[in-house]
Amino acid sequence: MSATILVVDDEENARKHIRDFLNGEGYEVISAANLEEARSQIRQDNADIILLDVQLPDGYGPDLLEETSHIEARPPIILITAHGDIDMAVEAMKNGAHDFLQKPIQFNRLEQSIQRAQKIVAMRRELNHLRGQQRNELNFIVGKTPVMRALVQHAQRAAQASASVLITGETGTGKEVLARAIHQLGPRASKSFVGINCAAIQSTVLESELFGYEAGAFTGAQKRKHGLMEVADSGILFLDEISSMPVDMQAKLLRAIEEQAFRRVGGTNLIKVDVQILAASNRDLPTMLREGNFREDLYYRLKVVDLDIPPLRDHKEDIPALVGLFVKHNNQRMGLNISDISERAMQALMQHNWPGNIRELRNVIERAMLFCDEATIDLPHLSPEFQP
Repeated sequence: MSATILVVDDEENARKHIRDFLNGEGYEVISAANLEEARSQIRQDNADIILLDVQLPDGYGPDLLEETSHIEARPPIILITAHGDIDMAVEAMKNGAHDFLQKPIQFNRLEQSIQRAQKIVAMRRELNHLRGQQRNELNFIVGKTPVMRALVQHAQRAAQASASVLITGETGTGKEVLARAIHQLGPRASKSFVGINCAAIQSTVLESELFGYEAGAFTGAQKRKHGLMEVADSGILFLDEISSMPVDMQAKLLRAIEEQAFRRVGGTNLIKVDVQILAASNRDLPTMLREGNFREDLYYRLKVVDLDIPPLRDHKEDIPALVGLFVKHNNQRMGLNISDISERAMQALMQHNWPGNIRELRNVIERAMLFCDEATIDLPHLSPEFQP
């Protein structure tokens, strides 16, 4: 993520030295020689992050913390301190400073501090981006990392082609959310999206749920019932946890997909449909193939496009943006006005392994917001497993 850094220092050589290093790291740098120039840059909203010297010709640098405390999304401020300013710097951290660096500045330490500040900036940017924009379901599973961008591109292609899609990934990675996004992104957006969890339906009932049945087909079938494949005609049928489907039912599903036609249970008439099939699994289907628990022909019929959602622990760089999305969503849903997250809370989120993936992150943020009475989520608002 790129960021614009405001360097506030009255020494021209110091400003140049820092600017040259930051430019070499890919950051945009603007400078101010005193507090008044810094205030002007902040009023124009030019800076994402501020490097602030303590002693300036026209005032005391840390005073800027109090002056800018009213700004809803104040840029993270990193103080540049002399040797004797440590007590002051610690006090400034209590008043909202992001970090402090001692002179002479060690550039590896500066880069680490800026990278931490960028996580806060990323979350705020996502919040700002959401304001005034209508966003689709993709927001809750995508991010800025290459693997997630590639996932979105492939999903968009699959949506436009109305191709069968197999979505894989651990529990909580957002497989159904991605399926709904494909629905929204394609030519079937105005048509039905019908989902069924194959693991939640008894094997004896699954066929009638998918294909429906005629009156008198079995005891209790008093009138005709339309199956989900018929309900989804011209739209999308989402088969969640497809790995739980019995093998004999897999054969019937394969034939229905290939022929785009089926017969209701107890019926003789062939019913033609136009349905795009999306299937999802959190189990290792290739292993199930080898063990004879999943049909190879159905596997390859579903896998016209294969979308594998990585676990959150493999793309933690997306956590700040996802936090921003969940904060925005919960603000609207819960009538709150939370606008920020502290550095230590963000660090705790970044260090967590996320066995429950994005679903777990969403629940953690919702819980934190329930316990937050301020505008900023802090470490004590997070659940016990995040506490030191």
